[in-house]
Amino acid sequence: MKTRNTPGAGRPAGDTTSGRAQDATPLGPAPSKREQLGPKEGELWLCALLLLVLLAAALAMLSWDRIRELPQRLEALPIGLVILVALFGAYTWSKTCEIAELRGLLRGFEQRVAAAPPSEKQLEQIFALISRSQQHYRDLIDTFQDLLLALSLTGEIRAANRSFAELLDLPFSEIIGHKLDEFLDTPEGSGRQAAEKGLPRLLQRCHWSGVLRVRLRKDGEVRYFDCMFHVMVKDDCVLGLSVLARDITKQRESEARFTELFETLQEGVYFTTPEGQLLDANPALVCMLGYTGKEELLAVNVTDLFLDAAQRIAELEELGRQGTVRSREITLRRKDGTPVTCLDTASAIRDPSGRVTRYQGTLVDITQRRQMEKQLHAEQEFARRLVDSFPDLIIVLDTQAHYTFVSPRIQESLGYQPEELLGQGLGERTHPEDRSALLDLFNELIAGKRSHGIVEYRMEHKQSHWRLFRASASPLFDAQGKIAGVIASSRDITEVERLEQQLIQSEKLAAMGQMIAGVAHELNNPLTAILGASELLRERAADDATTRRQLDLTYRQARRAAHIVQNLLTFSRPAASGKARLQLSDLLHRTLQLHEHSLRANNIIVDYVPAPDIPAIVGDANQVIQVFLNLITNAEQAIRGERERGVLHVRVRSAKDTVSVVFQDDGPGIPREVLPRIFDPFFTTKRPGGGTGLGLSICMAIVREHGGNIEAQSRPEGGAMFTVSLPADKLSIPPRTPAGDERGTAALSPGSATRHLEAVAQNASPLQGRWILVVDDEESILELVEEGLSARGVIVDCAATGQQALTLATGRTYDAVLCDLHLANSGQSVISGREIFERLSCGPEGHKPLFFFMTGDLMESSARESLCRNSARLIQKPFPISELVALLSEALQTADRELPQQRVPE
Repeated sequence: MKTRNTPGAGRPAGDTTSGRAQDATPLGPAPSKREQLGPKEGELWLCALLLLVLLAAALAMLSWDRIRELPQRLEALPIGLVILVALFGAYTWSKTCEIAELRGLLRGFEQRVAAAPPSEKQLEQIFALISRSQQHYRDLIDTFQDLLLALSLTGEIRAANRSFAELLDLPFSEIIGHKLDEFLDTPEGSGRQAAEKGLPRLLQRCHWSGVLRVRLRKDGEVRYFDCMFHVMVKDDCVLGLSVLARDITKQRESEARFTELFETLQEGVYFTTPEGQLLDANPALVCMLGYTGKEELLAVNVTDLFLDAAQRIAELEELGRQGTVRSREITLRRKDGTPVTCLDTASAIRDPSGRVTRYQGTLVDITQRRQMEKQLHAEQEFARRLVDSFPDLIIVLDTQAHYTFVSPRIQESLGYQPEELLGQGLGERTHPEDRSALLDLFNELIAGKRSHGIVEYRMEHKQSHWRLFRASASPLFDAQGKIAGVIASSRDITEVERLEQQLIQSEKLAAMGQMIAGVAHELNNPLTAILGASELLRERAADDATTRRQLDLTYRQARRAAHIVQNLLTFSRPAASGKARLQLSDLLHRTLQLHEHSLRANNIIVDYVPAPDIPAIVGDANQVIQVFLNLITNAEQAIRGERERGVLHVRVRSAKDTVSVVFQDDGPGIPREVLPRIFDPFFTTKRPGGGTGLGLSICMAIVREHGGNIEAQSRPEGGAMFTVSLPADKLSIPPRTPAGDERGTAALSPGSATRHLEAVAQNASPLQGRWILVVDDEESILELVEEGLSARGVIVDCAATGQQALTLATGRTYDAVLCDLHLANSGQSVISGREIFERLSCGPEGHKPLFFFMTGDLMESSARESLCRNSARLIQKPFPISELVALLSEALQTADRELPQQRVPE
């Protein structure tokens, strides 16, 4: 492109003196030059306008992408620049028209000069018009914000616009005609050398564009300029250079800051093509994905980085619809194959036609965050399960005593869902008697007066019954250490309280049993004497009917007293007698047969249907029958006291590992206030003399000794119902050896002598001439036994202590020894009944006497077995003389059969 320097450019407006001097020269050859001026000037303006349009279009295209990347919408700036250039062209065209008009005037003037010379006034008008035109041209050049310069090949400034003068902060007079390197240089100070080195290449190519870094000599400031150099040629002769420069210092600073931010940003930044080819990535992204360098990462396609290809497809679809993706969670693959979870924020960059040219975005590594969230979620889930699984009820209250948290344990404890209590006040479902204590504890905890508290209270169950709770509460503090509420752990202790009451009752019964056992033991000795004495007196008073009747009464009452004492002993310590495998149906049948006459006499119908396939139990038949008889008797008495006739229902049931017998009568039932006490010892609802109050207590002791339980309840329609539950047999237990077998343990108790023993007692000949030693610390027992046995021809020696007994035993041989099991302490060394037995058993086999222990206590099964193994026998006090004689006779006859040679007493 050829350009020419504009005459007068860079001079102050109105400076026309030199121009006038030049125009005063002769005009002879002027027409030929003026004719050449028109086409040259038109070509100049056309080139200038075309250059401006090209520059504007190029600038718009270069700036379009960067403007699109800005967060503000500034796409209108390039369009505005093009419009501004168009307006400038219109303005320039108007001025061209003025110059054309001036040219026409000049041609007319020349023609008139040829005819007649112009006047001075006309010349002044012409020069004024030319001056205005030059001023307008300078104003047009000065409107450019970019720097415009015209330089000679030696670097002299021939023309410059106002922007260049403002940059140097100098007037045109100090700029025009001076060297460019007087004002500008490179930061390194090598501007002149660089210009001389690059000038030949510029003259060869006629143009050059690029960014120059320039230092202002005035203040040393370094600036960046985007420059375009063009060579000005006229008639194939290089006149100089035209320079168009734009100050891009701020842009370069912004680019530098962006580059620094791009390189130092902790989030990964990327630029990709629509096909997935990475254009650029910052070091953070390279490190995030585990690559050694940017070049290695840029060689990987974005699609291959996605662990799940579906995420890449979904992201592209969203970018296509919305143009942006904000905080989308994706999973990428590191170089080593491990996954990395990222939040992706991306945008689609489009060209003016709307086609996507690239994608750009940022990636935030949230792998650790997700791991922490998972860990936190796991801890929260563990805490939730911990609270849900905690055996106690956990509640949280705010400062206003409203529930803010209730653990799910509330459903098991009170039947409510946690949501039903949230927001409700403390104490709304608490028993009125316990509400004040509960609220007082809460107020003290909220006020900081207490750091911990325990309270027991009753709460209403959803099914309208009360449950007892024990709560342990403490203040709940917030992050600032202030009391924000109360947290409490509450435990349902209803069953625990019931068991504690049962334990207390059991302890009371145990203490009472020990007392009763001691009293019963002391009563057995006088009762034995009374029974024996009344029996001996009755035999002697055979002719006196009145005396015999009185003695019979005394004997019966003594037997009754002995029966009561026996019940007391059974209650205090139930004897664990022989157990065997039993069928409850058979025992019930036998029991009903025993009581059949009494039931029929009282018009009581028994409704009993044997149940098939009922499991067996393991127990003592006599004790189980005793329990059944007691319950049937109580039912009979209850019905008889209410009406003349009634019905007793008896049923046998089995469930799992339990067998139950239910006795249900239609009597008056059991009052509610009496029901909790019916199993207490000595408690009875009968009139005085009607019962001792030990029946049900003994039944309970027997059943519990068998591992079962008795429950009583009053039926709403009337009558009482007793349920006896016993464990079913799991291991078959063979029947135990009954009392009085060949192993030799016999037990005498009131009413226990059989007809066989009575028959033996009538024939006392086996006792005739026998030697028997009686050892007892009770004088009445010694006298009674000695008198009763002596009357039957027995030779009796008596001893009150163990030492006396051993002394007598060394002097003669006895057929039998009757010894008290528990001899009293006489203040000297005590020889117990067992020691006497052991010493007398050490003699020769043929001289061992039959040994009988007498006791007023109930013997444990282990003690009985121990005596049985040692061939000893047991006599239970109190006992009648007749039964004692029968037992001795049978034992001596058995011993005689086993020993053919009779022992001869000394």
